[in-house]
Amino acid sequence: MSATLSLSEPFQPSDAEVILAREASRALANLAGQDRAVRVEATETAAGRTESFVIPPAAVRLLVDMLAQIAAGNAVSIVPVHAELTTQQAADMLNVSRPFLVSLLERGDLPFHKVGTHRRVRYGDLIAYKRREHDARHRALDELVEQAQELGLGY
Repeated sequence: MSATLSLSEPFQPSDAEVILAREASRALANLAGQDRAVRVEATETAAGRTESFVIPPAAVRLLVDMLAQIAAGNAVSIVPVHAELTTQQAADMLNVSRPFLVSLLERGDLPFHKVGTHRRVRYGDLIAYKRREHDARHRALDELVEQAQELGLGY
């Protein structure tokens, strides 16, 4: 497989890779159980060379999640937590416009620093922001449901 995983170019699986990922995801999830390492015996089909190694529990969870995304036909990208993103990359990850993201930065909702004249956002800070926003939306939704129930609106 010649695909390169990078921040700017997510890996888009082919149809054949979707099928292989579905099978691998199921098999690995069944083996892994709850937070257990997995010993893998990998054979390179062209050369027939075999290697055996252990995948640590954290990597197994990540691999199962990644395979499940590929099995669903989704593009996959691996980003280190300490990676620094451009404002466009950060906006793309939040699915917002770059000007909207810049307004979040300028309001102080999302930390950033400058490299020369360019703003950079740490991936870890971006994920923390997404979690905060997600939690806030869920709290607001719970409050709306509670109010609707109190008013007897049938929800």
